[in-house]
Parts: sequence; structure tokens; C-alpha cells
Amino acid sequence: MESLAGDLREMQRTPLADEHVAMLREEGTEKIFEKGEMVVEMGTPMDQFIFCEEGEVELLDPRTGEKAVEATIGPGQYLGEINFLNGGSWHLPMRAAKRTRCTVVPREVMLGLMSRVPEMSDIIVTVFAARRRRTFEDQNSGLTIIGAEVDTELSEVASFVSRNRIPHKMMTLGSDEANAFLEKAGQPQDKPVAIGGADEVLESLKPRDVARYIGLDLPLSKKDSFDVVIVGGGPAGIAAAVYAGAEGLSALVIENQVIGGQAGSSSRIENYMGFPTGISGADLCLRGEIQAMRLGTKFVMPRKVERLTGLSDADGFCIGLEDGEEVRARAVVIATGVQYRQLPLDRLDEFEGRGIYYAATDLEARFCKGAEAVVIGGGNSAGQAAMYLSRSASHVHVLIRGKELASSMSAYLSRRLEQDPKITLHFETECVGLGGDDRLSRVTLSKPEGEVEIETPALFVMIGAAPCTDWICEEVALDEKGFVKTGGQDYTPSVYATSVPGIFAVGDVRAGSVKRVASSVGEGSVVISEVWNHLHGTESA
Repeated sequence: MESLAGDLREMQRTPLADEHVAMLREEGTEKIFEKGEMVVEMGTPMDQFIFCEEGEVELLDPRTGEKAVEATIGPGQYLGEINFLNGGSWHLPMRAAKRTRCTVVPREVMLGLMSRVPEMSDIIVTVFAARRRRTFEDQNSGLTIIGAEVDTELSEVASFVSRNRIPHKMMTLGSDEANAFLEKAGQPQDKPVAIGGADEVLESLKPRDVARYIGLDLPLSKKDSFDVVIVGGGPAGIAAAVYAGAEGLSALVIENQVIGGQAGSSSRIENYMGFPTGISGADLCLRGEIQAMRLGTKFVMPRKVERLTGLSDADGFCIGLEDGEEVRARAVVIATGVQYRQLPLDRLDEFEGRGIYYAATDLEARFCKGAEAVVIGGGNSAGQAAMYLSRSASHVHVLIRGKELASSMSAYLSRRLEQDPKITLHFETECVGLGGDDRLSRVTLSKPEGEVEIETPALFVMIGAAPCTDWICEEVALDEKGFVKTGGQDYTPSVYATSVPGIFAVGDVRAGSVKRVASSVGEGSVVISEVWNHLHGTESA
């Protein structure tokens, strides 16, 4: 299956060309680091591109202060990873292993160079993305999460960083590894905790606070103004972000949870063109995010938009966020998608994050390894989850309320579900009860022949879909189910325009859309031409 990027350990490196290095030297300044001197500190802004001319730079383990990996960065190589494109922070500290001479280029200047010289950008972005993949897979990072399996807040944080492919290290509370680390950090060994570096305890465990700590959440101001603000970072929003950047529009993507949206919870997508061996929804969308950032689009997350209003003093709109911050835009693309509906069950809130999940990724799969898992739903997301979980769970039960799988499920997926001996499809079956002490341990099912109980530590809920439109101004017309109405003679010849000029809707949130990743990507790609027409006063064809 395809991943976020190439494997750094196997890929053939392409050095920057002589003319590229000459450009760096012309735009940058020389800086000397003596042996043992810190080149970058973890958590500091990634505001410089650092090219090594002479010497050697080594990566440090922030927990121990010792050298983290054998490989070092030497002459002709450069520091950094994909966070550089969005102006994030350094995930790991680095120091000079010997006297080292570097050329240092300010980030904004470097981004300008990369925009003008795509050949240089190709080389750098390929390496940056591969480094992100390796640090994520190797759990080589300054953020350590201990006890996510028993703490709801930590479980939420772990899901956030895992689905966004943010490098972090997971430890099981009570394990020898966790105990040794906690003892060295001066922390109790029986308390779930998130720690930055060697001993910096993160007091607040909300995803946004963690995002701010690692430099993922960028500050916004009402003085900030963009050609277009894209609300939602699923496939439609990411595609719009890519094309907005390609068209030279100043664009901002605001995402409430994770890049990829609902599609990001899909562990394996096999029917998306160009990936014959499949790719996870998270990796597909993160590839798109990297592409959009390279073209100049900015991203902020996790940030929730609470209101959208028109401006009285100028053309455009005001996007208000939950913390009171505001940002202005000349056009808005609504790409907030849908969210799974919750079950009307007693103790549901109690078990969310403690056995009840709304995504099936590596993080959630670890909670049902060797045990039975239950998936509720008859659509593609539920089917993909069942297939993925069957690799680690002893058996997977799929609950379908009707007499057959949803007509929207892909034929290849339904065939696999029916043929997999580790998966049982339960038709005309509903979950009617939850049981357990601190965590979910069993569920009660209602079947035509009566009620049955299944012992399980993990229930995956993937039923129905409610549009995320409660933040949209009243002037934007919605259908009876809350989806955004677009196009048609009542509004405009534009297919994706809403009832308010300058506001567009794409993807699953749009009434009448086809609920597929590929169609969402197509809509997000096409809508930017309509945004362009609106901004430049031309009519759509």
C-alpha cells in the first residue's frame, strides 16, 4: 500500500544542483556552529532554511540529549521536514557534531525561491516528506504520550496527532519503557501524561493546545485577508487548496479536527485512480496538503469556525472562530463534509474514546488486537474499517440494520467482506446496549432471533452522515436535511455557487453530491475556476 512519502532509508537522494546552491548563497548568509553548539532547538519556529556547506549536524533524542540516529546531515544536505512549508516548529533538536559552516536563508525568501525554481522545490519537498514519514513511523519525536489506552483526553490527543501524521511516541502506562521514562522525568508512574522533550509536562490536553505546542496551530488576526478561505480539510477542501495555490490565489484552509476529514479515517482506499495498491485516506489527503502548501496555501488546525457573515464595509466575508478570532476573505468555499451520527445509547458518552471510536486507523486497531471487534454500518467506510481491523482483531462483526449492505458500497468491497472468514455480517441487527467498567467490554445486539451479547473492547460507529452546516449564515440556502443547496436556476449558472454570491460549496456537504473521494476531489478542483470568475468579475460558462 502507498504511504505518505518515499522511504528515506531506501530512496535514492538527489542533491541540489550547483545553480541551486548558488541561489542559496546569494540569498542567504553564512553561519558557523562550533562543535557541540545547538543548531536548532525543539519547539522553536522553523523560520530558516539551513544548508550544510561543511561539517556535520546530528539529530538528538530530546528525552536523553544523546544522538538519536547514526545518520548525520553533512555537506550538500539541509535540515528540515515538511513543517517548514507551513511555518511550524522543529520537532527535534539538532547540534553540530563538529565545526560546521552553513548557509542560512530566511523561510519566506526560501519559499519564493522554491516557487520560482520548481526543479529545486521538487528535490527539497521529496526529502522533507520522506523525513516526516520516517520520524512518524519511527516514533522519533519530542512528544511522548503515555496512557492513551486508559485516558479519554489523551486518547483524543493521540488520535489527533496520529491521524495528522505528527511525529510522536506512544507508551503504554505501566510498561517498563514508560516507567523508566517517567522516573527520569520525575513524574508518577501511575498517571497518564503527555510530555514534551525530557520532562516538560503538557498541562492542557486539548488537541489545539498540543497543536500549538508543536507549532501546528498558526495565529490568525482579523487583519488577515485572503482571496479565498476554504472551511474544511477533507478531499474537497484539500483539492480546492491545491488549485487555489496553483492559480496564485492567497488561500487559507481552516480544519476543525484532522486533515482528511471523514475520508481520513479510511484505513485503505483502493478505488482511487493512481494508487493500484491502495492508500490510506490520511496519507492521500496529507499528500494533497503538502502539494497545496508547496503552492502557497496556508493551513490552520484544529480550529472550529462558528460563524460566517457578510461584511458591511467592503466586499467579502468575515469568518469567526470559536476563540473569538476572525479572518476576512473575498470568497469562501464550504467543504466541511459530514460527520457520523451518534447512537442513542445509554453510557455512549462515557465510553467514547474508551472503546467506542469513529475511525479505524493504527491507533484504534491496537485496542482490539487479538480480540473481537464490532463495526456498525453498511457503507464503504464501515466496510473498509472491517477489512482493516480483521488484520489485528481475532474476529470482526459488522452490524447492518437492513437486510443487505448499502447500495453505495463498492462491489469489490462487499465481495471481500462476504468472503473473509474473519468477518461476519449481521443483517437486521442493531446495537442496543453497552457494558463495562472504566472501558467498554461488551455490547448487546438485537437480532431477529433475539438479543445476544458479544465481548469486545472496541465498537466502531460508522452510520449515517449529518452535514456540518450549523455555522453557516442564514442567507445560505440549505435543503431539508441541512445540506447546502447549490447551482440551478434559483441561484446561478455556477454548479457550486450557493444562494449567496461569493460563497461556494463542494464535496459531501453539498446537496446532491456523490459521496466518493474522487468526486469530492473533482468538485474541489473545479470550484476554484468559479472562485476566480467571482473575484475577477467574470461569469461562469
